Amino acid sequence: MTLEELMRRARLWRAGEVSAEGGLSTGFDALDAMLPGGGWPHPGLIEILASRPGIGALRLLLPALAALGRRQQWLIWVAPPYLPNAPAMEAAGLELSRVLVIDVDAASAAGAAARRPTRRQQTAAEREFWAFEQALRFMDAGAALYWPGTLAPLALRRLQLACEAGGSLGVLFRSPDCAGQASPAALRLLLSPVAGSTEVTVQVLKCRGSLQTRACRLAL
Repeated sequence: MTLEELMRRARLWRAGEVSAEGGLSTGFDALDAMLPGGGWPHPGLIEILASRPGIGALRLLLPALAALGRRQQWLIWVAPPYLPNAPAMEAAGLELSRVLVIDVDAASAAGAAARRPTRRQQTAAEREFWAFEQALRFMDAGAALYWPGTLAPLALRRLQLACEAGGSLGVLFRSPDCAGQASPAALRLLLSPVAGSTEVTVQVLKCRGSLQTRACRLAL
């Protein structure tokens, strides 16, 4: 077996290498022009790190989610911190009939009533992670979104492999405190507000492929 064959079998990637499948348009021309492949790596795991809540991390995903919904693919939200606003999603072009919100705690409570206690009950974080991993492997899922706390490198690797197995876009919304953590994600972005403006700076922390520039400004 040659080195090239070994690397392909291990699903490794090298700096400067971009998937031949291209990207899923973000819906923002400046961001598409900046990202290798012309958009979100799809399938692939991406991380969006926002310097503070409410600056547009979710709005950054809405055009792509709308496009996936029009393909009749499922858009799965795992334990979102706030209940998604249906009128706002519909106004953004999302197919509400293709949106699935998973309330892990409610599902766990219903299941607990139907089974005998086990020696160890899973924590809420473990249940959420399991649900997100299964959503990524669901073949009809276009994208799955998750707002985790701390994730170990091995857990991130499992999510990356789940995206590849299911052909889905996995999105992790994380704290900027995670920026220094090693991650197998195909793309990592840091969002920061622009002082005195309604725009945000989108900075690429990591990507597959070469970049002409590492940041752009968007109105979200």
